[in-house]
Amino acid sequence: MGVSIDGSAVTGQVKEPPSMGAAADGDADRNMILGTRFFMTPSDSLAMIVDNADHIPFFKERGGLRGAARSMPTSSALDRVCAAKNIPFFETPTGWKFFGNLMDTPKYTPFICGEESFGTGSNHVREKDGMWAVLAWLQILAANNTDATKTLVGIEHIAQAHWAKYGRNYYARYDYEGVDLDKANKMMQRMADMAADKSTWPADQEWSTIDTFEYTDPVDGSVSKNQGQRFILADGSRIIFRLSGTGVVGATVRLYLDKYEPSTGTLDMHPHKVVEALGVLALKISQLAEFTGRDSPSVIT
Repeated sequence: MGVSIDGSAVTGQVKEPPSMGAAADGDADRNMILGTRFFMTPSDSLAMIVDNADHIPFFKERGGLRGAARSMPTSSALDRVCAAKNIPFFETPTGWKFFGNLMDTPKYTPFICGEESFGTGSNHVREKDGMWAVLAWLQILAANNTDATKTLVGIEHIAQAHWAKYGRNYYARYDYEGVDLDKANKMMQRMADMAADKSTWPADQEWSTIDTFEYTDPVDGSVSKNQGQRFILADGSRIIFRLSGTGVVGATVRLYLDKYEPSTGTLDMHPHKVVEALGVLALKISQLAEFTGRDSPSVIT
């Protein structure tokens, strides 16, 4: 596809790469979408499927979308689409189960949801569905290429047009694996204490919100507390910290960096480069190195 391991374009191929590529994990519940020398982030894929939902017969025939949701760490690209199209929007904790009640409620269906960890789905099945996401993108491509005499509108062109309209959320996730659980918990508690006392918020930045994320299910009223620490800047950029228990040894600290660039800004940079400064700020706020002894992530996605 002409894409390197970090998502950047690779040139010099003997043959031009295909117009679209797709990948899935073993049971095909997760998906990856690629264009020619172009990596589509899962957060962008979700936002663009929602923006183009009227091209997908399942939604069009049912009068359009009535709801969309993302997990809290997923970039806020979806939020802007839902606001522009007046689609009810939900921000849930991480975990596909939190989408379930919304999927089962006629008030919010047809429904689309997704997460930054390559999961996308709709209310046709109560689980993420990688093959469905690939078919959705094929339908979007078909709708944008009705005249075979014209130059192909590819995945990358649809993305560029989307960013020119809504702006771009540059995004990356840093995973710190095998961290001592007690030390990680102390770090998270310090940030929770900071969120609760506005006088301790870092004074060198303009903040919209600093909080410990909590979710009230709009269907059954159940409350899920302590779902991660959010640091949201006035320009809409976000720093998110979560602890994950899915690692083999110890805890995994996940740091999510979501840097918003408006449509009038620079929209063609590499995400990892753009979020570097946000990452420096995140490490300063969290004192991650002091608490964990780790000065670099195990994995950057």
